[in-house]
Amino acid sequence: MARVRVEFQPVGRRAEAETTASLLEAAQGVGVDMVATCGGVGTCGSCRVRIVSGQASPPGELEELELGATGIAAGWRLACQAHPRSDLRLDLPADSLLGAQRLQVEGSGEMPPLDPPVPATETAPFGVAVDIGTTKLAVFLVDLRSGTTVASLGVTNPQIAFGEDVISRLAWAASTEGGARRLQREAGGAIAAAIGTLAAKVGIGPEQVGSLVIVGNTVMHHLLAGLPTAGLGAAPFAPAWAGPLERDAAELELPAAPGAPVYFAPCIAGFVGGDHVAMLLAAGALASDRVVLALDIGTNTEISVCQPERIVSCSCPSGPAFEGAHLTHGMRAAPGAIEAVRLDEGRVTVRTVDGMPARGICGSGILDAVAEMRQAGVIDARGNLRRDHPLLTEGELVLAPAAAGRPPIAVHRRDVLEIQLAKAAIQSGIESLLSYAGLEPAQLDEVVIAGAFGTWLDVRSAVRVGLLPRLPRERFRQVGNAAGIGARQLLLSRASRQQGERLAATAEYLELATGSDYSARYLKALWL
Repeated sequence: MARVRVEFQPVGRRAEAETTASLLEAAQGVGVDMVATCGGVGTCGSCRVRIVSGQASPPGELEELELGATGIAAGWRLACQAHPRSDLRLDLPADSLLGAQRLQVEGSGEMPPLDPPVPATETAPFGVAVDIGTTKLAVFLVDLRSGTTVASLGVTNPQIAFGEDVISRLAWAASTEGGARRLQREAGGAIAAAIGTLAAKVGIGPEQVGSLVIVGNTVMHHLLAGLPTAGLGAAPFAPAWAGPLERDAAELELPAAPGAPVYFAPCIAGFVGGDHVAMLLAAGALASDRVVLALDIGTNTEISVCQPERIVSCSCPSGPAFEGAHLTHGMRAAPGAIEAVRLDEGRVTVRTVDGMPARGICGSGILDAVAEMRQAGVIDARGNLRRDHPLLTEGELVLAPAAAGRPPIAVHRRDVLEIQLAKAAIQSGIESLLSYAGLEPAQLDEVVIAGAFGTWLDVRSAVRVGLLPRLPRERFRQVGNAAGIGARQLLLSRASRQQGERLAATAEYLELATGSDYSARYLKALWL
């Protein structure tokens, strides 16, 4: 029987499925828990999925009745009724999933003295700050009169259905007629829905929102603002516009008061955006008397070295492995994802998100597993498995036994390689940046780690494998979604906007690909 590849987004799971299996069966086989109230007979309509690319079996009578011609034309199908006919990429709406992905909304940082760039008015006294990431959106509703955050919400960026990383989305936008506009509508629609949800939660109307701030990586910034993206897809990866930008909320179809301005934070370079600027502001990385290494780890990792009177930045294409993608049993940080691993006295111990039964392994879990395997001698410095090690079963490290029709959740050699590639990109980026700045790791006063993955990673494991510099634990600070704090600073403070604009304009950008010694550093960093 023919087998095809089915990709489930935004959970980041992939299945090798037979064409005789339903999409629901394929999802269940890799631990994607979908709602199927009727047991998969096609009468409840709860297992809706949207086909982004690829071909499925023709819709049957039950699907036509439940979804209608318009829904089917838009790509919607019932997972229990549709069968794959080719490789497929599917978008799973939140209400079709039993467990939501853990999305980092809050972070650490100090809010500035109240000095709203757009003074609060009696009719529109609220503001909205948005951190738009490749994977998630964090949206904050703020009372401009007091500076208080009254509600917040984290949602998946729906653009992920069109590519896991910014490069694939740029390619999709370039190759698809109206692609960039479609991606703009997808992200804008998610922000608009989040604003509506937050406004309803606190009992106000969206027309009471008088000001908005958006921070994001340069690609997200350009797509949402409607700027040309062609320059970001090829060397020298130059943004069409890097400075601060203001749009009218109505122009972006965002619900707000008439004439409400939307401020886009400035970018530093093609792959170091306004979200990194916001993170640096919030984390206090710009204190003049310290040397700070600040990094936001994600599919694309942004890194800055902040010295008195000097900031140097770079970006590393670290890939989606830390999001759980491209791993044999990888998944995003949703309930049931293995997030921590320990090997102790011949035993494997794991912890899952929300304490739920294990369904797969997310980024922090695989980083732990690789660090523990190296420490226990299960793998060597090159990442090769020691086949005769007693912890291995048939050449793999089993983290959770088979259960409920799914295979054992295990770590394979190719999973170790994915982590080697991701950590080598970041490690060599840090080393190149420090060398360019004329610094040794020991001269760093602090290492600030931001982002969802950075929130949950075990710093000890990251140091063990070489992802982070070998420094005392007290020099590391995990700040969560500090970009969200920075976005609110920009919403509330003229001084913060001026500081951010000055920072973005004066920061030096190091293009790693053009460095003569970067390749050598990268190859060396592949070692564990």
